[in-house]
Amino acid sequence: MDIPWWRDAVVYEIYVRSFADASGDGVGDLPGIRSRLPYLAGLGVDAIWLTPFYPSPMADGGYDVADYRGVDPLFGTLADFDALVADAHEHGLRVIVDIVPNHSSARHPWFQAALAGAPGGPERERYVFRDGGDLPPNNWQSTFSGPAWTRLPDGQWYLHLFAPEQPDFNWFSPEVHAEFLDVLRFWLDRGVDGFRIDVAMGLYKQEGLPDTPPLDQAFKAESPIWGRPEVHEVYREWRKVLDSYPDERMAVGEVWTDSAEDLARYVRPDELHQSFNFAWLEAPWSPTAFRKVIDDTLGTVPSPTWVLSNHDVVRHRTRYGEADPGTGLARANAALLTMLALPGSAYLYQGEELGLPEVKDLPPEARQDPIFARSQGTLPGRDGCRVPLPWSGDAPPYGFSPDGARPWLPQPADWAGITADRQDRDPASTLAFYRRALAARRALRGTLPDQITWLDSPEGALFFTRGPLTCALNCGPTPIPLPPHTDLLLSSTPPPTSAPTHAHAPGTGTGTGTGTGTSLGTTSGTGDTLPPDTAVWLRTP
Repeated sequence: MDIPWWRDAVVYEIYVRSFADASGDGVGDLPGIRSRLPYLAGLGVDAIWLTPFYPSPMADGGYDVADYRGVDPLFGTLADFDALVADAHEHGLRVIVDIVPNHSSARHPWFQAALAGAPGGPERERYVFRDGGDLPPNNWQSTFSGPAWTRLPDGQWYLHLFAPEQPDFNWFSPEVHAEFLDVLRFWLDRGVDGFRIDVAMGLYKQEGLPDTPPLDQAFKAESPIWGRPEVHEVYREWRKVLDSYPDERMAVGEVWTDSAEDLARYVRPDELHQSFNFAWLEAPWSPTAFRKVIDDTLGTVPSPTWVLSNHDVVRHRTRYGEADPGTGLARANAALLTMLALPGSAYLYQGEELGLPEVKDLPPEARQDPIFARSQGTLPGRDGCRVPLPWSGDAPPYGFSPDGARPWLPQPADWAGITADRQDRDPASTLAFYRRALAARRALRGTLPDQITWLDSPEGALFFTRGPLTCALNCGPTPIPLPPHTDLLLSSTPPPTSAPTHAHAPGTGTGTGTGTGTSLGTTSGTGDTLPPDTAVWLRTP
């Protein structure tokens, strides 16, 4: 039986500002993405997800939307968007776009009307305004640091769970419901295949706006801010719209929650199709932690997803081995191979296929994330994972912008060895490994069951089977025996030529080398060993 395309898709997140710049202004754009579609198709992904490209003052990189039905001139035009969708479909790629329903830009016409209107007037019903004295209406804090309330000259306060330039909508307003249903239809009519829903566990706030519990319960279901039960009716409305269109349109939610059980509520049959599984992203380099996330997810959440990095978190190469970049890259590729062996969809973040590390030494004057500014520099923000991609050449902008234009965030001077062009010519590169891994996963599509079976594993390791495929991951410090198998199909690091040692992939010792991963052909027998920080795919009888 055919399954919906999104059930086992590999989706590639494009942070639009940092992917490819065609206009020469140092900022990525839609024509730049369009020019790189052959690269994405050759990588082996099934869909692309575009971060917001709508008209915006860019107070939060486009997540402050001033017009939900347009394209910011920084990124192109609606005609550019239509051409991108058409070309993506010609390349066999689906297109998912970001939608931001929790808040708008303060420049949105609705909020401008609210500012011009009187307290208690209908224009303010679309947002969360409250009376108050010299202190905010409650103790809520912005996720970007500081109070979640800003006071107006007329004495009222408005809520912004993020930056002050991002006022929160009032989802108890019927106008807000109707507006977003219309926005969905606008983009569906232009051919998009799905939506990624920003802050999907937000939207509603508990009536009465009570103070929040301690921070360690911030994302629990009983929070007055997050995961309110009313939000599920919104997604039931949206699901009806999506189901009314042909070709399996879908929605995936950004849901931060503390339990798999709560996550599962968002993907009930009449709600969202998928929700991001951030427990996998947050898990440390540990077979025990990985197994718990896998068991909790597969035992609880329909249509599971797996993700290791995105535009809001430190890149997983750096998370897995900041002290030793070679170890970090080896672990990153082993985690990728393990993730691709699991049932469900995999979401990749641009640049991970190049083994990009987090850029941690951006100068303060270059940083643009509002988290950095609102915390007075005590929090680095998210700029380090958003540095523009290196495509070619020996010096910045590495082919990101034409004519040597300076990118909106500075690129490291030592990235020449990890450009896409350099790695394209290296069969031992991270890019080559990703292509092989994604091709192998695609070749197995439709042949594997939706369940896995755990095998007895040595200490520090994780072994499981999925039909005829066995995945073995060694998180420990010493080599271990492989489980019984007939063929060794794919490894995240090249096999040792002599007695196994704690070897890193070629070129990774400086932290900017390419690393890794080879397809090993057929190796019969059961006496092989698995090096540390390595995963393999095996064929079993």
